[in-house]
Amino acid sequence: MNTPLQLLSVNVAQVTPMLIQGRQIMTGIRKQAVSTLAAPQAIEVGPLGLKTDEQADLTVHGGLSKAVYAYPIEHYAFWQTVRAQAGQQAADEPLPHGMLGENLTLSGLLESNAYVGDVLKFPNCTLAISEPRQPCYKFEAVMGFKQAVKMMAQSGYCGFYLAVRQGGTLAAGEAFELIPGPREVSIQELFKLAMRKR
Repeated sequence: MNTPLQLLSVNVAQVTPMLIQGRQIMTGIRKQAVSTLAAPQAIEVGPLGLKTDEQADLTVHGGLSKAVYAYPIEHYAFWQTVRAQAGQQAADEPLPHGMLGENLTLSGLLESNAYVGDVLKFPNCTLAISEPRQPCYKFEAVMGFKQAVKMMAQSGYCGFYLAVRQGGTLAAGEAFELIPGPREVSIQELFKLAMRKR
């Protein structure tokens, strides 16, 4: 049975300092859920992303083509396991939504079936898949163990950026329709290529 295409939470963060390798680094990676299945508040979405969400380094996150970052809930069990193995959390302690730095925690759409140009049509908002996320040292810092970037590169569990085609609102619990684009290159393929070049 296919997992339904659904938005499970909407997550945002303000830019705040984080101690990374002995230096204070500004980051907006620590997203918190502001719309959940238990409290499905509608969150405004404009051309540059979600209202009240901030990005620290606009060269790598944000802008029109990377306005919103989505991550599949299906990969959470993997990260929960590797964090537990690294001694960062109890094995049965679930990761909070937004832990991967994502704005949207989704179910039903993996990188292998997400193609550049595909459109996610929500009831009050339309987003288009633009590119894979590339993990950086901030991701490693928030995950709390040294091999996190390598693990994302090897697993291909990168999530994907979205451009806002039509602004509006997003709320947890909403179903979305996947409208195929040209389907020339998947997020999975693009990510593998990017990781090989690094």
